[in-house]
Order: sequence, then C-alpha cells, then structure tokens
Amino acid sequence: MPQHPATRNTISLEEAEILSHQACSGAQYLMRLQAPEIAKDARPGSFVHLRCDPALPMRRPMSIMRADARAGWIDILYKAHGLGTRLLAKRRESETLSVLGPIGVPFKTKDYCQRPLLIGGGVGIPPMVFLAEHIKNNHKAVSPLVIMGSEIPFPFQTRPSRMLIEGMPGDVIATMPLLEDWGIPCRLTSLSGFAGCYTGYVTDLARLWLEQLSPEQRRAVEIFTCGHAHAEIRGGPGPSIRFALPGFHGRIHGLCRRRLCRLCHKSGDRIGARHAAGLCRRPGVRGRFRFPFLSPFAETGYKKPEAGLNKPIFNRGIPANRV
Repeated sequence: MPQHPATRNTISLEEAEILSHQACSGAQYLMRLQAPEIAKDARPGSFVHLRCDPALPMRRPMSIMRADARAGWIDILYKAHGLGTRLLAKRRESETLSVLGPIGVPFKTKDYCQRPLLIGGGVGIPPMVFLAEHIKNNHKAVSPLVIMGSEIPFPFQTRPSRMLIEGMPGDVIATMPLLEDWGIPCRLTSLSGFAGCYTGYVTDLARLWLEQLSPEQRRAVEIFTCGHAHAEIRGGPGPSIRFALPGFHGRIHGLCRRRLCRLCHKSGDRIGARHAAGLCRRPGVRGRFRFPFLSPFAETGYKKPEAGLNKPIFNRGIPANRV
C-alpha cells in the first residue's frame, strides 16, 4: 500500500483570535493570530488563506512571518493595498478570523550550507524572517546573512547595526532590530534614500557582497529567495552558488491565473494545457511540477530564454500580501 506523505492532514481551518494588530509605516500592519493547529505545522515559506471580512467570501493568501508552536500563535505582515487588505486593517483585537493553513511547500529545514544568504524585498520580508528564526533556533553552527529591501518605509524602526559584515560597504549600516537582537547580521536596501540603506535593489547588494568572496567562500553560500532574485544573481559570481526557492503555492481554487509559465502557452490557451496537466518542464529547473498556481510572495513565471541560453527569468508580478 502506498504511504501517505508526511504532509497529509496538516492543513487546518481555524477561527483565529486576533491577539494584536499593530499599524506600521507605509500602510503596513503586523497581526498576531491565535491559531495553534496552524502554528504547530507552519514552516518557513508556509502561508495561510484568511477571510479578511465576513462580507468578503474570497480568502486572501498571506505569508507567515513567525510562528510559535508552543504558544500557538502566528504573525502576519501585510500592506493595506486592495479591498480585502483594507478591510482586514479595520479588524480589532479579540475579533476572530477564519484562517486556513499552513499551505505550500516550504523552504528546506535542514542540511544548510555554512553561509545561507536570505534575500527578500517588500512582501518577501516575512518568509526571510521566519527562515532566519528557524536557523537561529535549530542550527547554531550556521551563519546566515539577511538582505532586505523596500521602496516604502520599512515596517520596523531601523537602527545602525553593531555587527560588521566583511565585504559590505562601510556606509550601509541600517538593520532590522529583531534580527540584530537574534545575533543575525542584516543589511537593508532601498531606492528611496532611507538613512543607512544601500541605494539599489536587494540583488545589487547581494551581488556586490558575493563578488568580494573567494571561490572557496562562495561554495559555502546558499541563497534563499522568493523568486526573481535567483535569475538576477545567477549570471554573476559563478556556478558554485546554490539556490533554494519556495514551492509553487497557490491562491486557492486557482482563481488567479496570471503570469504562469509562458513556455507552454499556446494561442488561445491562457492557462497552458501542459502546465495544467503537470507536464511542464521549465528550463534550468529539475523535476516535474504539478499545477503551480502562484507563489505566496509574488506571482512567478518564466520568459522563454534567448537562443543558446538556458537561464530562467522570473517575473516580479503582484505580491499576494497586497491584494
């Protein structure tokens, strides 16, 4: 008899109480929910589907930023951007939300290289915080580095870092206090001129840092990202860099079908028959994929590579946490 996968019966539907709901800069909000069953099974890269308001039936996908299995809570960071998240921003403490999760194929949780490089911008910040905390709690010998970026004010009060990072520009000193308190080095990027931040994208600073490393040091680096950073960095420091991407999760029922794999699109077929059938093999990516829907952090797709090249290109798309 075939064995059920370890993830069978790990998705729960809970009426989660809002423990706290904090407004941050840039119309961003940090919400803590009492959801013990979801917290128990959540992993870095997992997300949930929640009902923002009783009058709005369609659930919204939200990345989990932190989870405490013992206390039974999860943290959600989101921006009030569309109708659903604007209604969600009006919810108050002690109210309840219908939450479904955890959903998705998470990042790996063991067998890390010595120097994981975690890269996330905007709504890519929550899964990187979750992954950084997991590494801190479970893999003491591993030394992660986190690079985050935002074009709106960060959802936390930045401060100068007290941790030196070899290969980083001396004037790039802004960090996330939470990560600093955990002993995890972090640097921030932005094109908005925020004090202490690198002027550029997260991939620009990552490439700059990687170029300062020796070939032997690069072999100890493993990059974790939400998607598009993979293609932008891939052409730089060399093939010794490993990449780890989250699984292709989905907005429930496949209602969002934009930016799917364009290699298997045919005229008049917006979804792609090969994709829906699970037969699509993308260039540069091993394995066979089930219908991927979309990433929980950004809608992800591929463009056909130029002739003679085998470089997948990720599309940025619309972040899930802003719908």
